[in-house]
Amino acid sequence: MPTTHTVDDAGIAEVVMDNPPVNALTVAGWFDLAERLTALGRDPEVRCVVLRAEGRGFNAGVDIKEMQATEGFDALIGANKGCFAAFAAVYECEVPVVAAVNGFCLGGGIGLVGNADVVVAAEDATFGLPEVDRGALGAATHLSRLVPQHRARAMVYTAATATAAELAGYGSVLRVVPQAELRDAAMEVAAQIAAKSPTVMRAAKESLNGIDLWDVRRSYRYEQGFTFELNLSGVADEHRDAFVERRDTDVAR
Repeated sequence: MPTTHTVDDAGIAEVVMDNPPVNALTVAGWFDLAERLTALGRDPEVRCVVLRAEGRGFNAGVDIKEMQATEGFDALIGANKGCFAAFAAVYECEVPVVAAVNGFCLGGGIGLVGNADVVVAAEDATFGLPEVDRGALGAATHLSRLVPQHRARAMVYTAATATAAELAGYGSVLRVVPQAELRDAAMEVAAQIAAKSPTVMRAAKESLNGIDLWDVRRSYRYEQGFTFELNLSGVADEHRDAFVERRDTDVAR
């Protein structure tokens, strides 16, 4: 699978996505990530989870080529369910989740990071939702946890990205560091959390979720309904075909 994990002696679990070229996950990949995060949160030896990626970027969302190569709507439904499960697994992980973001964080990457407890980012990190260019919608729920409402709307409508420095200004990114220092920065925050009472930390995570201002599961599920509508209308397929054709042409060059 494109995701692996380890747990060190301090109880810090490190979950690493590594699926070249852009860390876009297949249907199976999203479900695997969800299962790992859930299992690690339930492990009494785990005190904190660091979620990061290898390669050029953190996560580019769903594997559109898989979706376009699959007849019918099975891949679409699978991707939607897989993303829903993975985003929820980050949010509901029984211990705090620290997201370490490098390079691009797009689409599904926003869903993961927006539901994390703490975010650290490399100086080259950019965040965005190019969904409208793919004939889809989704993860505005999570983007709205990272940027103010009107900025989020502008980003959704234009598919523009925001920098790590901008998000740090909003307070949603804790630290911005050189890319070479990203893992160390994430592990440093995780170590601070892991040094606390695990019983208190698990209670803190549950209590913070309990006082959240909106239900991220319900909100994201509402968004997904519009993605299904766009697919049924045929618009989404046209956009995805154009994206795959353009990307293949770019690679060929």
